[in-house]
Order: sequence, then C-alpha cells, then structure tokens
Amino acid sequence: MKTIFEKSTGVDGVSFGEKEYKKYLDKEFLREEQIGIPQVSELEVLRHYKELSDRNFCIEKGFYPLGSCTMKYNPKVNELLASLERFTNLHPLQSDNDSQGALELMYKLQNALKYLTGMDGVTLQPAAGAHGELTGMMIIKKYFEHKGEKNRTKVIVPDSAHGTNPASAKMCGFDIIEVKSDSKGQVDINSLKSLLDKDVAAIMMTNPNTLGIFEEKVLEISDIMHKNGSLLYYDGANFNAIMGWTNPKLMGFDVVHLNLHKTFSTPHGGGGPGAGPVCVREELKDFLPSPVIEYDGEKYYRNYNIAHSIGKVRGFYGNFGVLVRAYAYILMMGDNLKLASADAVLNANYIKEKLKQYYDLPYDEPCMHEFVLSGEKQHHQGVSTLGIAKRLMDSNCHPPTVYFPLIVHEAIMIEPTESESKSVLDGFIDTMIKIAHEIEQNPEEVLKSPQKTPIGKVDETLAARKPDLVFKEL
Repeated sequence: MKTIFEKSTGVDGVSFGEKEYKKYLDKEFLREEQIGIPQVSELEVLRHYKELSDRNFCIEKGFYPLGSCTMKYNPKVNELLASLERFTNLHPLQSDNDSQGALELMYKLQNALKYLTGMDGVTLQPAAGAHGELTGMMIIKKYFEHKGEKNRTKVIVPDSAHGTNPASAKMCGFDIIEVKSDSKGQVDINSLKSLLDKDVAAIMMTNPNTLGIFEEKVLEISDIMHKNGSLLYYDGANFNAIMGWTNPKLMGFDVVHLNLHKTFSTPHGGGGPGAGPVCVREELKDFLPSPVIEYDGEKYYRNYNIAHSIGKVRGFYGNFGVLVRAYAYILMMGDNLKLASADAVLNANYIKEKLKQYYDLPYDEPCMHEFVLSGEKQHHQGVSTLGIAKRLMDSNCHPPTVYFPLIVHEAIMIEPTESESKSVLDGFIDTMIKIAHEIEQNPEEVLKSPQKTPIGKVDETLAARKPDLVFKEL
C-alpha cells in the first residue's frame, strides 16, 4: 500500500515509513485516499521559491522612489551584525547578567535616539510606526487621566496626515477632528484655532508633512496648543529629512515616534520587519511602557519601576534585529546622518524642478525629502496616475506612491532618498518626461503597460476577487 504522500511518479515531498507514523496516529486520523497536494522534491521547492524571489523588485535591482516609505539602501554589514550568533542565540528572557551586550546596545540606541530627537525618555518596544503611534497616544491618554482631565477626548489630525494617525488615536478612544491645509499645503492656523477647546488632548503632525513641505508655523502651532493645555505628537515617518538639522523638541513636540526601519536603514518592503520607538519629554517619562533599559554605572538592567506606566505593548526587546541594524547604521554614519538628510532634500528638489513643467505641481514650494505631483493633466489625456505607475514598471523603476495624500487628485508622491546618484535621478527624470510625451501622443500604448514584468497588465478587480493561487510546476 502506498502512503498518502506518494504519487505514481515516485516523488515524495515528505515520506514517512508505514511503521513510523502508524505508531503515533490512531486509525481514525489516517486518510485512506490522497488529498491531492503537490509532491515535489526539496530541490524543486528551492527552485520554486528562488524563481518567485527573482520576480520581486528590490532596491538592489533598480530605483525605488516610494514616497513616505524611504526604501533606502540597507548596508549589508547590518545584516551580518544582526545575524551574529551571540545575538540570535540569546534568549530574550535570560537574566540581565547574561544579557549585558544586548542591553548595552539597547541602552546606547536609546541615548542616540534621545540625542537625535531632543527628547528625554525612550521605549524601544513598539514593532512598527503605527504601533509607535498607538503607544504614543496611550501615553498621552494616561497622562491626562493622571492629571484628572478626562474631558480631553479629542485629537486634531491634519487632512494631509498618514492614515494611521487618525486610526491610532481612534483605537485609544479619542474623537478625531480634521484640520484643513492652507494654500501652501501646511496646517491652516485659523482653522486650527477654531477647533480648539479644553476637550482637545493633542494634535498629531508630521513635519515635514506628507506633501514633503516643512510646516513653517510649527512654533506658533506649538504655542497655541500648549496654551490650550494640549500636547503635540510627532509622526516620525519623515524624520530622515531633518535629522541633524533640527529636532522635534525644538519644534515644541512632546511625544515622538521614529521608524527605525525607514530612517535608519532596514527597508521594510513586504510588510516588515519594523521598529517604532517612542521618545517623550521629561514630564511624560513616568508613563512609558515598562521596562526601559538603564545603566547604574556598573551594569545595564531592565527598570520596571515606572510610576504610571501604560504597561507592556510588546516584549521589552522590541524587534531586536531591527534595533541592531539601526544602531549599526547610526554608528557607521555618525555626523554624516546630517548629510544623509541634506542629500535626500537636494535629490527631491532636483527632480521636482525638472518635472514640474510636465506634470501638475499642486504646491509649488521648496520641498524636503519628498514631493507630490499630480497626474490630473495626464488623466484628462486618457491615462490615470495608475497608468503612469505601470508604465514606469517597464523602465527598471519601482512606481512611486500613488493616490496619496488624499488631498491631491491623481497624486504621485516621489521620494528619491539620499542614496541615489545623479545619473540614476536623471534616468528617472528622462523616463517620466518620456511618459508624459507618450501620453500626449499615444495614450493607448501607455495603457498596455507593464509589458516587461514577470506578470503583465492585469485586471486589478478580477485579480483581487479571483486570485489564481494554484500551484504550477516550473
């Protein structure tokens, strides 16, 4: 009798001898017929996944200007350091005495982040940016509850904000109040003032904002909010544009989250891994998740004695491999972190100035690390922003973020990062100009793209509703 793992070809993916598995399974659990799953050898499995891997676009293959996601180059030495045996084999719950190296790294990373943000306390627990937002809003909520101001139930969020901002605040039980942008793409001060009352706990801001524009009135906003007894939350998704030049504390912020997997390498394509540490001012340190890593002059230790802690939001060690990569990146860059920001801003402004005569530029302001074009003109010529993105895929370039922020119709958000050369930027510019001309002259041809990718143009609606998940032998 053949086992259920065999096929007539004789190929076994997994093979159990008759006697072995029958020892451990009752008859009621044994199938009498094969279940029809593919049977392939180990080598065939490896070839299958290698083929899938080769189909992925990655920063090692080409330009990756994904706005607000900062797919920068990740030095390969980071991967080596994160995979060191004494890190990977260290159990997270070993004693402090047995974990001094890992605790030292975490402590020094905390100090580096405090220095860069200007803040006074740090937790490394949050596993991603949105998780950091949630943690920050939990801290703010408990802070006001401790003060006896349970009426602080509102959070103000700009209309250009990342979508996770209102979601994170809402998950903490806050009511979300939207504040509009002005003609320069910044928070409208008069609108903000009209929304303020003693029920407002905080405003969540990204600076530079998601349009890539620096909020010029941030100090005025800080003054207005603090006079109202409210706090300011800094979404650190765009911190890579300002690090070394200014910091959130100088702008008047009280709580900050950072995306280590963006600003400090470890590109997070594919949904992970991430790390979203939260930094706070002195008066909020007693509300941080427990424990934090401290040093008594002789040894590093986990401090659980945090007076009004919100509790744990994850294991104290966070996504440890990302923390290692981030600390290594900070050590390697040193003062050049400032130059990384400067080059990112220079690259974005260079591309913006070259393309604004071919695409609509809703806010013609000096940008920071990213900027937002509009494909509205091309849309009227027969090709939407999605069509432009697909055309770019035939040019060894990952498409930029599209249709975000929502306040820009047919939005195209471009972020070149600091790690790309002028020749790469020029190639992208030439491609974007070529696409604009193609749309003017022959939009039907553009709509056939992508044609050079492993999978060509598909019907998105059909692909989402009826995905083809059938195994096919290579």
